[in-house]
Amino acid sequence: MPDALDETRRRARSAVRRRADALWKVACDLHADPEYGFAEHRAAALLTGELERAGFEVRRGVAGMPTAFTARSGRGRPAVALLLEYDALPGLGHACGHNLIAAAGLGAALAARAVLDDTVGALWAVGTPAEEGGGGKVLEVEAGVFDSIDAALMFHPGVHDWTHAVLTAQEQHRVTYRGRAAHPTGDPSAGIDAVAALVELFNVLSSVGRRLPAASHIQGIVTAGGTATNIVPDLAEGRFGLRAATSGELDSLAVQLRTCASGVAVATGTSATVERIGVRYEHYRNSAVLSDRFAAHLADGGTVLTPPRPGVHLGSSDIGNVSSRVPAIHPFVAVMNENGSDHTPEFAAAAVSPRARAVLVRVTQALACTAVDVLLDEGLRDAAWDAHPSGR
Repeated sequence: MPDALDETRRRARSAVRRRADALWKVACDLHADPEYGFAEHRAAALLTGELERAGFEVRRGVAGMPTAFTARSGRGRPAVALLLEYDALPGLGHACGHNLIAAAGLGAALAARAVLDDTVGALWAVGTPAEEGGGGKVLEVEAGVFDSIDAALMFHPGVHDWTHAVLTAQEQHRVTYRGRAAHPTGDPSAGIDAVAALVELFNVLSSVGRRLPAASHIQGIVTAGGTATNIVPDLAEGRFGLRAATSGELDSLAVQLRTCASGVAVATGTSATVERIGVRYEHYRNSAVLSDRFAAHLADGGTVLTPPRPGVHLGSSDIGNVSSRVPAIHPFVAVMNENGSDHTPEFAAAAVSPRARAVLVRVTQALACTAVDVLLDEGLRDAAWDAHPSGR
């Protein structure tokens, strides 16, 4: 005879099935109306409206972001959060499948609430803007949104069926060189070419790149480089994206950038300033305890997840900042074949394909069951916290 937890999971799966058509409509509506980071006003309104109608206590504009929100059912601890992403990519729409992430998180929250008593703890749905650039989760972490959460759950559509992926730490820096303007023919010796210094920095970083550890790289672009060819440019500016396997290695990489920029300044007679810009994405720390539980629930629906392929790095995400604070999962579930890639028009089409619809139902069920487990299984919570780097 099934125990109480098994019965609650069965009811959660049924609750997702009953909502399958409505969740697919949400995913398709978001896909048809893409909005970009920090401007996802219609998406946030759609999602908060659904949560409010289901009885969640909704708070909009959290962490100083108009399109961020929290929705809570129940109170206190234990507490589990379903994370919803809903920003799109300029020119490509939902080519990263965030329409599916939002629909799955919404559906799991609705289903879990339908089968849980408010007295078991708190069930949260957290709207996280601007994952593609801006780092809504970073700002929410800093604002304390996750301070009373025991687990953060989400999935990401992709081209692999993986329990997780290696998501690197990432930040951006602005490097500015200042020289001295002069006429390149009439008084060339008076000039100090800032652009030449910036070009030399690119050359130096190219050499450095050949001996960086796996997953580390520095990619730069020129953002300012003079205004006329008959003036020795006195200012040049570049923006550099740094990535590394861990947040500690990212710190070391930033030191290398500063050292190289200063050395070039000495060699060229310029002055250099290096400043970090934007938010910092920390590396992702997978909760194996919770990922294994999610994978088991997904396997019940017919999808088998495997560990990520060694040496494959899929980029960076602000889920890393959440995972440094609380146990978190970020599995990848394929909506197109491995020879494809996200951030492409083909992936945008796959995000509203029949395969995506089937994945949405299975993933939402697995997320709902994992959320139920976090709230009802004290042993699971303790194991997840015991394995977490920061402790409870």
